[in-house]
Amino acid sequence: MSLSIPYLLWLSRIMALRIDVQLPLSELKKELETLYRRLHQPGDILFDLPCLDIQFSDLAFRYREADGEHYVYVEDRKNGCLAGYTVFNRLIELNRRQDKYLRATHSKYAPAYQRKGIASTLYRWWLDGGNCLISGARQSAGAYGLWHSLSEDYALIYVDLRSKTLRFLGREVSPHVREDLHTRMIMLGKDVALETLATHTEMIMR
Repeated sequence: MSLSIPYLLWLSRIMALRIDVQLPLSELKKELETLYRRLHQPGDILFDLPCLDIQFSDLAFRYREADGEHYVYVEDRKNGCLAGYTVFNRLIELNRRQDKYLRATHSKYAPAYQRKGIASTLYRWWLDGGNCLISGARQSAGAYGLWHSLSEDYALIYVDLRSKTLRFLGREVSPHVREDLHTRMIMLGKDVALETLATHTEMIMR
């Protein structure tokens, strides 16, 4: 399907405003190598982490939860390296009530493992567990595309988040509203009703 010129210009403007800063490849490589060593260093807090029951080629998904944040380290067993990791993290912009039900995501993967469906698999694992996601103020182009790809299977809404208050904006918003840094996306987990989430988080629906 071809995309119109106005849409492409709008998308480029959106991503210019909301784009996340990416680490230089050399720094990413160094970080992943350090984490991989820690995963196999006896005595380290990351040593011998349990694996999630996710079948994906030769990859092992090692899981750790700490202070309400969930870390998944994706190990390539065949090649003896860390492909990358995804964190389901807390947002300081949320209040305690909202914090119980919403997590943001932060992922880093080596170039060879990007666009392989790894992050998508982890997002689905999280959402299928009845958990919800909220976007941060900025996203990478890949993360932005992933969210909208997943919206074919999971409910996606827009909210305004400011002063630790969530206000429902709808399932679609104008480009102007979407550009606002206070505008966030929420992806509802499997079998989670919007009304239920609104009650739990005291989201303003009017």
